[in-house]
Amino acid sequence: MELKDIQNLIKFVAKSGASEVKLEMEDVKITIRTGDSGKPETTYYQQLPAMAPAPQPVTAAETTETAATPAAPEPAAPAAEEDSKYVTIKSPIIGTFYRKPSPDKPVFVEVGDSIGVGDVLCVIEAMKLFNEIESEVAGKIVKVLVDDSSPVEFDQPLFLVDPS
Repeated sequence: MELKDIQNLIKFVAKSGASEVKLEMEDVKITIRTGDSGKPETTYYQQLPAMAPAPQPVTAAETTETAATPAAPEPAAPAAEEDSKYVTIKSPIIGTFYRKPSPDKPVFVEVGDSIGVGDVLCVIEAMKLFNEIESEVAGKIVKVLVDDSSPVEFDQPLFLVDPS
């Protein structure tokens, strides 16, 4: 059974609404379970604005020190507002991130490229299997957040996409 067949089977089971499917063949045994809600897990997430830290109790000594030094403006706040309008595509698995299908081929997507739902954005190698990561949103690539041939963790941001 090919990896593409397994991926298609997972998509089919997720769309069918079944909570669990078991498939046993001569050399392969697969169990697919869907979440409690019956919906498949998605590979993209909306980035939420950064939360301000909770205020801490201030002692009298700290009050005099902070009053003496003026507060610097926070430059990170506008960047967080700009990023909040973008969709962050995150890694669905742990592995090695590759922007190209092979070393002698061009990259899948560049910054500024328009993408559609189902377009391949990159591949992630996990246990000698190369998993194509497809877009679940249409838009324009704003930023590539990971270097080619870098290890990635589950749920690590890979791309910023402007869906507008």
